[in-house]
Amino acid sequence: MSTKSNRHYDTLVKHFQSISHFEHLSALGDWDQATMMPMGGGEARGAAMAELAKHIHSLKTAPMLAQTINDAKELPLTNHQQANLAEMRYQYLQANLVPGDLVEAKTKAAYHCEQAWRQQRRNNDWQGFKPNLENLMLLVKEEANIRAEAQNVSPYDALLDKFEPGMTTASLEQIFGNLKSWLPQLILQVQEKQKSEANFTIPNTCAESQAKLGREIMNILGFDFNHGRLDISSHPFCGGVASDVRLTTRYDEADFTSGLMGIVHETGHAKYEQGLPLAWRGQPAGVARSMALHESQSLFCEMQIGRGPAFLKLIEPHLTSTLGSQLTHSQLANIYTRVNPGHIRVDADEVTYPCHILLRFEAEKALVSGKLAVADLPDFWSSQMQSLLGINTDGDYRNGCMQDIHWAVGELGYFPSYTLGAMYAAQFRSAMETELGCVESLINTGKLSSVMDWLNDKVWSQGCLLSIDELMCQSTGETLNPAHFKKHLETRYLSR
Repeated sequence: MSTKSNRHYDTLVKHFQSISHFEHLSALGDWDQATMMPMGGGEARGAAMAELAKHIHSLKTAPMLAQTINDAKELPLTNHQQANLAEMRYQYLQANLVPGDLVEAKTKAAYHCEQAWRQQRRNNDWQGFKPNLENLMLLVKEEANIRAEAQNVSPYDALLDKFEPGMTTASLEQIFGNLKSWLPQLILQVQEKQKSEANFTIPNTCAESQAKLGREIMNILGFDFNHGRLDISSHPFCGGVASDVRLTTRYDEADFTSGLMGIVHETGHAKYEQGLPLAWRGQPAGVARSMALHESQSLFCEMQIGRGPAFLKLIEPHLTSTLGSQLTHSQLANIYTRVNPGHIRVDADEVTYPCHILLRFEAEKALVSGKLAVADLPDFWSSQMQSLLGINTDGDYRNGCMQDIHWAVGELGYFPSYTLGAMYAAQFRSAMETELGCVESLINTGKLSSVMDWLNDKVWSQGCLLSIDELMCQSTGETLNPAHFKKHLETRYLSR
């Protein structure tokens, strides 16, 4: 619908399309610095990306937007156009909370911190990393305080809202409080049950063969290589834009199972991006609804599908032909469902994984409030790991508080999205099985595409046209219900 009467809306569409083009370049700049850029290019790249971030911020805070958005609200727009206008207004209001100079300074500090973190983590160099993190944390807290005052919320709530609009510390404390009431006992029950299960030797495999296998598995999952690619980075991620999705992973030649599931996980993110509504590309309504919803798709792909026996049976021939692996799908299922508390979040099994998020949630709240200083983070981390998982990380910064990239780039408030995503994923599976039947049976009978089609219809194609609660109610019949996650874990780990 485009008439003279809605020229205000058309002006906004053109303006936000321009913003999208610059965000496209920013996303590719992020990908390049994590994969291809030489270490010596870090300082110049950081300055360039900071300048770009400031420019994008200036576009989102353009003086004409306030009046044009108000004028457009009076136009006879379709429901989808109204949703797009609401997202434009949200982006405008959010951008106006933070001054451009702070956006530039934080971007520059984040690039410096992340570039240094790569080598510092490798060297277990906490003393080198600490001042970089302290400097970045000052800027994160400044942003949090500015957002909090403007929105009349707590500083940490203001950071949460960047990744999961509407989520609050109080809601998370209730959700995570319930999780803590039953998860420790479940971990003990599963470990006791698995004591009699055999362990299997994982063969050494070169990174090149693992990458080839990864691409084969991505094809099985329906990844469109005409609009994306797979590379290597220090920390696995999915970036780029919907028309050009960039996946990365890392390989351990002594254990191919980690890199393989990393690829399956990131492919879930990529499928969401590639499935976003084509008609709304370049518009605020055409992006992913929230980071928890994004994580739900990666975790659906990895945990709900990838670690299940039917999918492992499906890919078994590829492991044999590409890696020369003699592991059967049953043995792989045993490996991928082994519950064993460990140091590293990204390598954690799905039962102990939430403990890693509970730790980070408590750390972030304390860091933002000022109750925890960066200098005291290693001791806090070690205490929490001991309490939650019985693991001592004293002096092991590399596998402790330095292991994640998130804090090194100033992204506080993101971590809760992972466990919320696991809960959403379990809820999606429950609704899917009510409608289509058992997911394992679908995959066993060659209907993996039916699983993907359901997700595309209910989640991916919706973009930001619906709120998270509207999307969940429309697709599952209810808002977030963590009971589905508990049932999933009990069924997979105690009932089989």
